[in-house]
Amino acid sequence: MKRDVAGIILAGGQSRRMGGGDKSLLPLGGGRVLDQVVLRFGPQIEPLVLSANGDPSRFSRFGLPVLADTVMGFAGPLAGILTGLEWAAAKTACKAIVTAAGDTPFLPLDLVERLAAATDQRPGSIAVACSAGKRHPTFALWPTDCRDALRHFLVDEDIRRVSAFIERHEFVEVEFPDPQSAGQPVDPFFNINVPDDLVQAERLLRSMKS
Repeated sequence: MKRDVAGIILAGGQSRRMGGGDKSLLPLGGGRVLDQVVLRFGPQIEPLVLSANGDPSRFSRFGLPVLADTVMGFAGPLAGILTGLEWAAAKTACKAIVTAAGDTPFLPLDLVERLAAATDQRPGSIAVACSAGKRHPTFALWPTDCRDALRHFLVDEDIRRVSAFIERHEFVEVEFPDPQSAGQPVDPFFNINVPDDLVQAERLLRSMKS
């Protein structure tokens, strides 16, 4: 477990394609989607917090601190990343955070280890996860020193694309293989966007447990 890196689960999306509400609180595997995220991410990192707006009590069952965006207006994942960076800099001795999306129940069990290792020879860089040639910008290691640049980017320039900020900063891509389940590859960054995704996630979870 990396003791000098904090974990931020980005659970603040508005979930329009799921009809509103919190995707991370949808039922999955006898619990919630977020249960699976915490189960896989939690053992990798300490401290761990949630990034989410609104009433924090809806997440009380997880026993994790909940950070509301420090930027108003539902500014997307970058607002959660910025809030996590500012929190880590002010409240911890951590020099970086690793973010993970709260709607991604099969995230890699070695996410933190491999992202952190990728920056050992490139201090100050952002390390971003990739799989099958696709970048997953909300799964990344972010040095706390980039927080001022990110606030300027998001607030002053009003740019909200996570990839756009990564590309402006020094970064390294880290490729993650697809694990196998029942002989079939499982995208470790599979995320739940529409109702059919939740059905597929339930099926994948059952196959992984069998």
